[in-house]
Amino acid sequence: MPYKVKLQVFEGPLDLLLHLIQKHEIDIYDIPIALITREYLEYVDLMKTLNLDLAGEFLVMAATLTQIKSRMLLPPEPGDQEDQGEAVDPRRELVERLLEYKRFKEAARELRDQENLWIDTYAHAPCNAPKEEQEVLLINLNLVDLMEAFRRVLERTDGEAIQEITVDTLSVKDKISWITETLENRPSIRFEELFPGGAGRPEVIVTFLALLELIRLRLVRVEQTQRFGPIRIQKAPAASAPAAAAEEP
Repeated sequence: MPYKVKLQVFEGPLDLLLHLIQKHEIDIYDIPIALITREYLEYVDLMKTLNLDLAGEFLVMAATLTQIKSRMLLPPEPGDQEDQGEAVDPRRELVERLLEYKRFKEAARELRDQENLWIDTYAHAPCNAPKEEQEVLLINLNLVDLMEAFRRVLERTDGEAIQEITVDTLSVKDKISWITETLENRPSIRFEELFPGGAGRPEVIVTFLALLELIRLRLVRVEQTQRFGPIRIQKAPAASAPAAAAEEP
């Protein structure tokens, strides 16, 4: 059976689109749909290669982007015009969705920051009830940023074709043990250090799967101090031993 990873940190296709827009410093009102569609599909293919639990909404967005791209290549139909006689931009609905999503995301971030401020400012009576662990293991980044860093690593590997990775091909558990042992001796490591020079694509993919599994198990925390900056990995506070590592499907 192929090795599968299920994560809750990949919020959705709109996050991926916003990431691509920020990455290329694109005007959200004038999206180069061909470029965005091509890169979006590359990410979807990469997620399939890694056997990530890909939600159907990612595939729906892929179909939507492809449709928009096709409409932009064709002359506008008579019904595709506004009252002033101007052609309707096929990207308009997508842009409106992105702007609305961006507003809600920024509002949620402001509310979270305000909540943290109130927690630090106002004292409250001690509570003996056990608190659920709320440790944030992805700091200033999400799975999209990790995938972007992973793509850069893949570009440095040799030209081997990406192939389906199974547990028998390379051991994800061994890679998990190697990462955790490395973090026992060092406070943190750079993302690129997980992938030594000369490693082929199968080994690189298995190493990345091991990192995703460690994130899912809450054994490591990953931080990016600035947008598109270096990514560092460190052992999570009070992390349990890696004996409870990856579960095979």
